[in-house]
Amino acid sequence: MLIIFKKCPTVMQIYAGVFLSLKVLNPASISSLECWVQKTAVKLVQINGQRKYGGPPPNWTGPVPGPGCEVFISQIPRDIYEDRLIPLFQHVAPLYEFRLMMNFSGQNRGFAYAKYGDPLHAGVAIRTLHRHELQEGARLVVRRSTEKRQLSLGEMPAGVQREQLLQVLRGIADGVESLTLRPGKGGGVTAVVQYTSHYTASMAKKVLCEAFKKRFDIMITVKWQSFSGKPRQDADQAKLSASPPPGFPQVTLRSSLLPPPLLDGGHRPALGQYPSLPRPARPGREALLFGDAVALLRKVCDMLDLGPPLYSTQYLCSSPEGFLCFAFRVLIPGVPLPYTGMTRVLPGCSGAAQREEVYHAAAEHILRSLYQA
Repeated sequence: MLIIFKKCPTVMQIYAGVFLSLKVLNPASISSLECWVQKTAVKLVQINGQRKYGGPPPNWTGPVPGPGCEVFISQIPRDIYEDRLIPLFQHVAPLYEFRLMMNFSGQNRGFAYAKYGDPLHAGVAIRTLHRHELQEGARLVVRRSTEKRQLSLGEMPAGVQREQLLQVLRGIADGVESLTLRPGKGGGVTAVVQYTSHYTASMAKKVLCEAFKKRFDIMITVKWQSFSGKPRQDADQAKLSASPPPGFPQVTLRSSLLPPPLLDGGHRPALGQYPSLPRPARPGREALLFGDAVALLRKVCDMLDLGPPLYSTQYLCSSPEGFLCFAFRVLIPGVPLPYTGMTRVLPGCSGAAQREEVYHAAAEHILRSLYQA
């Protein structure tokens, strides 16, 4: 018979507390980044979920890089920052720009973009650094970046004039390169706008809907223009998108991921349903510095012999602010009831990256629930 006392925390509660007290951040990594920034006087600017260096950097004398000059970097450990990444990619050639995607917690999101002065050096970076072992067990994936630079603006007024619209667009956001008007549905007009880079296009995409609503009292749609010439639905439309990201099933009203009752953020089994162990010895520093909630939850479950957590996810919707909303269900074999909940994440570069974000949020939710039980 198992008896659990509130004042005598389980191993899982102790590790959950450690996780929360560290706020998911590795203090050594943060200190290293701060020292590097101070020593090198590198300027990093954080904006809209990413931290950017350069674009251009100081003393850049070449032209603005064109298509094919950017590489996409994935499988970056969550507690690795620019002090390790920028010098590594600068060994190949000078960087025009480096962008590291960031979470609200202060961790990186596992991927970044590095832009060189020409496609040749971007290719050298791919050949040199793909599968590079950044730390034990962590090998980078480096590929050519697909830079989307065109936006499709739908539901424009029928009488809109190209030159006037071009002037308006340049007043809203930087980087407008060209504009083409095409017939739209219902007698309206669709404007295809080309920007100087993916970055300038993505920044414009975040503000165009609101700008047109505020200035002209009209609702437009903003979508990425695909290479085939057909606009692709994206999350920044005024309406919620019902199409799930690649690799995620569409949620139904009777989803098995959302058994009632779904409490504020999720359901958790009662504390008494977990096995109890005597208070363990103080864990080593290496164990305390886990920066990945998924890895930490797995380690705790292994210590308690509960079996590995099994994750299920379903896409719910995307919001006008650009967040993707998911339901999650985590089954721990040694625990009678599953954990369920909902979370929202920033869009990633692929279905796999987004799934990893949801797993991370689910594991963090479980650890937080245990600690607060």
